[in-house]
Amino acid sequence: MSRLEIGLWSFPILLLLIFLRIPIGVAMAVTGFGGAYLLNGNAVMMLSQLKHLTYGEFSSYSFSIIPLFLLMGHFATLGGMSSGLFKAAETWLGHRKGGVAMAAVGACAGFGAICGSSLATAATMGKVALPELKSYGYSGRLATGALAAGGTLGILIPPSVILVIYAMLAEENIAKLFVAAFVPGILAALGYMLCISLYVRLNPDSCGQRDKASWSERFAALARVWPVLVIFAAVVGGIYLGIFTPTEAAAVGAAGTGLVALLSGGLSWRGMGEAILETAASTGMIFLILIGAKIFNNFLALSGVPMAAAEWAGGLSLSPWLLLLAVLAMYLAFGCIMDSLSMIFLTVPILYPIMSGLDFGLPPGDFGLWFGIIVLIVVEVGLITPPVGMNLFIINALDPEVPISETFKGTLPFVITDLIRVALLVAFPVLTLGLVRLIY
Repeated sequence: MSRLEIGLWSFPILLLLIFLRIPIGVAMAVTGFGGAYLLNGNAVMMLSQLKHLTYGEFSSYSFSIIPLFLLMGHFATLGGMSSGLFKAAETWLGHRKGGVAMAAVGACAGFGAICGSSLATAATMGKVALPELKSYGYSGRLATGALAAGGTLGILIPPSVILVIYAMLAEENIAKLFVAAFVPGILAALGYMLCISLYVRLNPDSCGQRDKASWSERFAALARVWPVLVIFAAVVGGIYLGIFTPTEAAAVGAAGTGLVALLSGGLSWRGMGEAILETAASTGMIFLILIGAKIFNNFLALSGVPMAAAEWAGGLSLSPWLLLLAVLAMYLAFGCIMDSLSMIFLTVPILYPIMSGLDFGLPPGDFGLWFGIIVLIVVEVGLITPPVGMNLFIINALDPEVPISETFKGTLPFVITDLIRVALLVAFPVLTLGLVRLIY
């Protein structure tokens, strides 16, 4: 068997290990070690790379941004910011048909701006919004579907952990990537709200309606979310204006949310300890996937698969746009069996060099931003598609009375909305790049 054939066979073996419920980081590391042993026949050399590989990756200053953003999200939850955001959105939108569900989506977008994690956004907003949605007569299908979809906004609304990871893997500027994600993130939130509006008109029995809040109630609720606005402005604005590096901005955001949580009475010594432990566990999970992906990608480089794939793609007479559609379709398929972090770690080091070598009529710097945002949106769809849609299971666990099949059906309109948004961003790159060009 040739080196290339060994490299190609590693993919079905990796998928088999994933189906066997082996953690994705371990599966990638085992496949990478096993493949490298078949290529070199030297187990000692394979194991020796762990000492310099782990140190070389984890000693990077840039990766300290990940636990800081995760800690920021935990502090925001303890500070009651999720509840304040939902109540503010509900007082402004709740009286409309489907308005409480729209408020939940809007609150998810706001919480995503200070959390950066889709799973945390879905879990936190689900706890706050599900009881309200049920009390106003929203069907289980609509309530759980809207919250599962709204949770995905944590990926795209900056600051975002996955945006940071993509920027590191593709060697893109984190600040520019945050700017590029801003308009698509707003489009996502508006698209979900429009989807809810259409859904409740087609299914008028799927929701109830709350009384219209007075203007004094609206502005009072809005005034209670000022800490979110201040922290978002400090973190994202500080990055855009060059006051902070992204890592420094993450530290400022963590300190700011921690202070708000302390002043609000939500942060105790026990709560701080739990937040730090949960941050450490989440960071460890991400780093395990990172090291597994690094081992697997090193093996693929030895086998020559990336080079052969680049040559194959370059030799095709197909349009680069058709290849882009094939890549996006692959991400949609992978999203049914893999989590978003694993897909990014596994595929970006292989696919990004191939796609960046094709002619899409964009400068190299613009292409990296545009491609990254499109990929992240498609990865986001994987969070609400079966059988491994993590947001679906998180929301369903919060309301076990709703069958998981109903939650699946509830997310289908939002998946269609996501696909329409992807088509718009592919057809009109200016939606992603316009604000970047304006600022930079």
